[in-house]
Amino acid sequence: VYRAFSASLKRNPGNVDSLEKIPFLPVEFFKEHRIYAAIGEPEMVFTSTGTGGMGTSRHYVASLSLYRESFLRGFRLFYGDPSRYCILGLLPSYLERTGSSLVYMVDQLIRLSRHPRSGFFLYNQEELAEVLIELERKNQPALLLGVTFALLDFAEQYPVKLRNTIVMETGGMKGRRKELIRNEVHEILCRQFSIEAVHSEYGMTELLSQAYSRGEGVFSTPPWMRIFVRDPYDPLHLLEPGKTGGIDIIDLANVWSCPFIATGDLGLLHAGGTFEVLGRMDQAEIRGCSLMVL
Repeated sequence: VYRAFSASLKRNPGNVDSLEKIPFLPVEFFKEHRIYAAIGEPEMVFTSTGTGGMGTSRHYVASLSLYRESFLRGFRLFYGDPSRYCILGLLPSYLERTGSSLVYMVDQLIRLSRHPRSGFFLYNQEELAEVLIELERKNQPALLLGVTFALLDFAEQYPVKLRNTIVMETGGMKGRRKELIRNEVHEILCRQFSIEAVHSEYGMTELLSQAYSRGEGVFSTPPWMRIFVRDPYDPLHLLEPGKTGGIDIIDLANVWSCPFIATGDLGLLHAGGTFEVLGRMDQAEIRGCSLMVL
C-alpha cells in the first residue's frame, strides 16, 4: 500500500534523499487498507474507537514485544521506572471495548508497578478517591492516567487535593462531554486537584510510540519518534518550526506497518523538536485522540 501511495506521488528510494522528501501516509489509510509489511500473521490487531462515525482504524501489529519495548522505553525516558508509582487507569470508554492499544499499554505499566493498589477504574469513582487519599496519606508517588472526559467527571465529584500524584490526560471527550480546548481542561483539573500542571499523553492506534507533555501542552518525543508539520495547502511541503500545520510523524517502532504517518491533527513545531497539538485540521474527522480548538 505504501509503495503504491509513494509511486502515485512519484517518490521512490532513488529520489528520496532527505527526510523532507519522505511521503507520509494519510492516517485514514488504516481504515481502508491492511497496512502490514511483515511475513506471517500479526500477533495483535489494535482498533480505534471510531468516535467520529467515519470507520475504525485497524493496526496490524507483528510484534507485541516491539510495542512493549517502545512504550516502556518511552515511559522510562520521561518518568522513570513504573515500579516507582502506584498506577491508576481511569479509562472507561477504552475498557468497554476490545482492541485498545492504550489499555494494553496501561495494563502492562500497572503490572510493572507491582503496587497492590495499582489497577483500572471503570465507573467506581468513590473507590478511586479513597485510593488517592490513602496514597497521599502515605506519600506514595502515583500516576492517575485518564481519558479526558472521565478525569473531568471525577474531578467535579471528588476534588481530592493531590501532592504526590501525576495527573495525565489522554483521549479527548469521546462524545461524552462538550469539547473544551486543552487550556480549559487543564485549568479545571488543576483547580479541582490543587495541582500546578496536568501532564498529557499523545498517541494513537496507528502509532506504537507516544509523546508526553509535563504541562502547558508542550510534547516531547523519544529519540525514535520525530514530528514534522506540513503545509495545510501543500501536504508534500514541510514547514519550518514556529509555523502551524498538519502533524506528520516518523515512528520507527512502526517498522512492520508504516513508520511515516500524516495525521489529521493541527500542530505547532518548536525549534527544539517539541510540539503542541492545537486541534483538528479543517475537514478532518473529529476523533477522540485530541481536543478541538473552538
